[in-house]
This record gives sequence, structure tokens and C-alpha cells, in this order.
Amino acid sequence: MSNDNKTKFIEDSCNHVTNIDRTLKNIKSEVIVNFICLNQSGVTIVTNKVVSPLDLQTIESYVKSTKYIIAKEVKIP
Repeated sequence: MSNDNKTKFIEDSCNHVTNIDRTLKNIKSEVIVNFICLNQSGVTIVTNKVVSPLDLQTIESYVKSTKYIIAKEVKIP
């Protein structure tokens, strides 16, 4: 992910947190996104607890759907 795309994603992080939380709520998840931060390897999304595979897939789908992210650059730890 380019530095420019990382910066743009972070600048709109409040909206991303809200949208991811809403998406997780729609699938009846108890996971809440606490914050999004930037580090050397990319963007990190921090949640209130360990996520299930479904939660992780939901977050990944949201991130890939944003206009700042190139889908093939998304890596799941």
C-alpha cells in the first residue's frame, strides 16, 4: 500500500471505524473496532477482543471495498 493511500485511509479513520462497527453489528458480532492506526507495515485495525474468522472476513471485505485500498495488498495476520 502506498504511503499516500495509507494517509488517506487514516485521515478518514473515524468513518471507517463507524462503518466497520455497523457492519459487524449487522452480522450480530460482539466485536467493536477500537481504533485504526498506521505503522511501517501498513494500516492496523485494533478491536476490543480476538475476532472470529467471520468477523475477520467482514473487516477484510470492508477494507478491500474502500477506494484507498488495492485489494491484493490486504494481508491478514
